[in-house]
Amino acid sequence: MWVNDIIDRIKLPFRKEKELFSALYRIMGFYPHDISLYKQALLHKSVGRRNEKGRPQNNERLEFLGDAVLDAVVGHIVYRHFEGKREGFLTNTRSKLVSRDTLGKLAQEMGIPQLIHTASRGNAHNSYMSGNAFEALVGAIYLDRGYSACMRFMERRILNQLINIDKVAYKEVNFKSKLLEWSQKNRVKMEFRDLEQTRDENNSPVFTTQVFIEGLEGSKGTGYSKKESQQKAAKDTLQRLRREPQFIDAIFAVKADRTKMEEEPVMVAPDPEKLENPDFIVGQADRGNGSPDHSRFTTTDQENRPHDPASSLDELTLDDITAAPREKTREEIIAEAEAAAFAEGQE
Repeated sequence: MWVNDIIDRIKLPFRKEKELFSALYRIMGFYPHDISLYKQALLHKSVGRRNEKGRPQNNERLEFLGDAVLDAVVGHIVYRHFEGKREGFLTNTRSKLVSRDTLGKLAQEMGIPQLIHTASRGNAHNSYMSGNAFEALVGAIYLDRGYSACMRFMERRILNQLINIDKVAYKEVNFKSKLLEWSQKNRVKMEFRDLEQTRDENNSPVFTTQVFIEGLEGSKGTGYSKKESQQKAAKDTLQRLRREPQFIDAIFAVKADRTKMEEEPVMVAPDPEKLENPDFIVGQADRGNGSPDHSRFTTTDQENRPHDPASSLDELTLDDITAAPREKTREEIIAEAEAAAFAEGQE
């Protein structure tokens, strides 16, 4: 009996390593050469493992490397995919593709959290930890197979199957229109002022815009066009309206002085973070039998594409943001009582 126990103990590591090989093949589309790199990529620092020299063994160094490789690979893909687009557009698209939220969702969809070795299994499903493991996995691929393998992995396994690159690039929330809508519903005056136009180190024009509500200073925004600077100023102003009750109170106090009356806001400021919540990941149900949909990976001209900002805002929910109600004065109460008495006398 004890001989069989020993044989089972010997077989166990080999069985687990075989399972890891299979899982990595499903994720990457190829088998690892050096499995130790991938084991390290999936080793969270909470395990507290150290090598014979006493140095920590975890995926943080591979995460650092993978982050740099991802920037280069995704930048290369975006540059090639969107021919003729300007630097600002390319930078914005790359940032969306390699954002922490996007990488976390990709890792979840690919089953990476289930492979992470951590001190607490519950933490393995944390999106931040999953995104870090995704970067570390890219770092392991780079060391194991080189830059070309990383490029193939991102093109074939990610952009052809899991992400609609055109949807990522052209998704735009019109923060300016949402802020204008809020100001009009609440009957407050708002304007965008162009503050200055400068040039960056590449001699490209840079615009700065600031929002003013009832003459009060809102947020500033800068960009390579007036539209971009206005969008950034509007987004940051919406954040202030949601997070700074004193800013709301100040706006309606100035409005009350201007109109000689006070009103409560009838529409609350939309949450920019909810508006921006990316939903680029193509789920398993959308992929059907799992075969790549190459029609997703086609170049699209932004200027020829109709844009409907409201189409991505169906799920928008607004929280209460109201100015403090004013109690009626003694004179107002008496006047209302007299008016009511007069009305009864007329009946």
